[in-house]
Amino acid sequence: MADQSVASPHDASSDTSPEAVAEAAADTSETGESDTIATADQAQIEELEDRWRRAVADLDNFRKRVSRDADQLRLAERARVAAEWLPVLDNLELALQHAESDPGAIVEGVRAVREQALAVLNRLGYPRREDIGQPFNPALHEAVATVEDRDMPAGTVVEVVRPGYGTDENLLRPAAVVVAKRAP
Repeated sequence: MADQSVASPHDASSDTSPEAVAEAAADTSETGESDTIATADQAQIEELEDRWRRAVADLDNFRKRVSRDADQLRLAERARVAAEWLPVLDNLELALQHAESDPGAIVEGVRAVREQALAVLNRLGYPRREDIGQPFNPALHEAVATVEDRDMPAGTVVEVVRPGYGTDENLLRPAAVVVAKRAP
């Protein structure tokens, strides 16, 4: 059987004209160039994906670190507040131990412990509020009653039923108060 090869229009070996050779060289050059571009694009895509994955991992690690730091901060603050109250507890126990020997001493001891507890609240940023004679403020006071009082202007706190603690900006508990109203 005779060798019958069919020449392809793009086969450079079948056509040796200068135009055909130049066209074949251009085809090879374009293919090589597009392969180089495709390889460069793929490398850039891989680099961007790697950077993205690292950024996501960094963000996840940051979230975990912030959560862990917040937990540690909460525990440290709770321990600090509890430590502030330990001397109050110690003095209450001392008062109970001496209650049987001198009943009058127990009253003195309870007053001293109350003052110590007020000092702890003050150090924690929640001083006891002095509200008698102040104008009623619903953000700072809780009205539990009203009374007619000719000596005080209407809307003035005349009695504190339960004291409030904190500052105007940082209120722990509003005071339960009795407010003056106009006499008829």
